[in-house]
Amino acid sequence: MKIIGKIGQAGSAIWILNVWFNRFNKDTGYRGGNATNMREEFEEYGLPEPVMYAVGATKVSLATMMLVGLVKPKFARPASVGLATLMLGAIGMHLKVKDPLKRSIPAISVLTGAVLAAALNGDDSEA
Repeated sequence: MKIIGKIGQAGSAIWILNVWFNRFNKDTGYRGGNATNMREEFEEYGLPEPVMYAVGATKVSLATMMLVGLVKPKFARPASVGLATLMLGAIGMHLKVKDPLKRSIPAISVLTGAVLAAALNGDDSEA
């Protein structure tokens, strides 16, 4: 079971880093509302630009901690729980703008991976 948690942990972290560093200014087909990039997506949600950068910095930090958690397990659970919480918010934003379910699939996938990582990898005794 632990390998499933590690896959969820690594997959979720890499996905988040890809979105914020590689797809930030790209239209992915999963953006909220009519947005074609990250900035427009946050505008669709009614959130100001500073919130976008705060959310991005938090997600990138948590994703990095999740990757560190692959070698330092004490970081895995807190980072995974934090990312899962943010992904619940992301799903909520898609609901707010009445997006079709398809647009929430990436957030649901990252949420699932983060929950698996938190549930299956959180043994803090492995420092």
